[in-house]
Amino acid sequence: MKQKQITSMPTVEQLEAELRRETNRGWHKRKSAKKEKGIPSEPLVEQLEKELQRDKYKKRYRRMVRSTISTLIVVAAIAVLISNLMFPIMRIYGSSMMPTLVNGNIVVSVRDGTYERGDVIAFYYNNKILVKRVIGLPGEWIDIDEDGNVSINEEPLDEPYLEETALGECDIDLPYQVPDGRYFVMGDYRSISSDSRSSQVGCVSEEQIVGKLILRIWPLSEFGLI
Repeated sequence: MKQKQITSMPTVEQLEAELRRETNRGWHKRKSAKKEKGIPSEPLVEQLEKELQRDKYKKRYRRMVRSTISTLIVVAAIAVLISNLMFPIMRIYGSSMMPTLVNGNIVVSVRDGTYERGDVIAFYYNNKILVKRVIGLPGEWIDIDEDGNVSINEEPLDEPYLEETALGECDIDLPYQVPDGRYFVMGDYRSISSDSRSSQVGCVSEEQIVGKLILRIWPLSEFGLI
């Protein structure tokens, strides 16, 4: 028994060649055949033209899909690159920055290299990222009394972002001078925060800083500037 031969779908070039052959044969043969048989079928050339158009459409559609996917991949890669290099996004863990930031908040930071007193920054410490507030700038003298009130260069520091003050975990000699190129940082929840008051953490160098926190994006109900 002969096996039935399976043929592949015709290519665009084959369809175009067949279309040219049928066109050259002339329309009068198809017209006469149509009259004799009384069959209202479409001329073969028209069928070939439609098949050719469908095949071309499929190829255009596949090219469009590939182009769209490639564009989306490039846009996503650029977004990730910008996010990591310029606007790192991070999640807050712990309670040391309450009430300003709480566990689970998602925030956006910016790398600008300029940090002022009161800025909330993220920095590397022992393979972790900590979030604290800049209190003392390079060269300034920091003093903290037994109740946790802070003075900068013998001037009391106004801290409206605090709910309560506390001396907390402090084992440095006071008054303390901030080394050049470093920042004295403290958490807003002073009684539990481990920060520059501890000699283990110390002051933060510019190389350690990931960025300055500028925007809270989660939860949406608290969306806004920090």
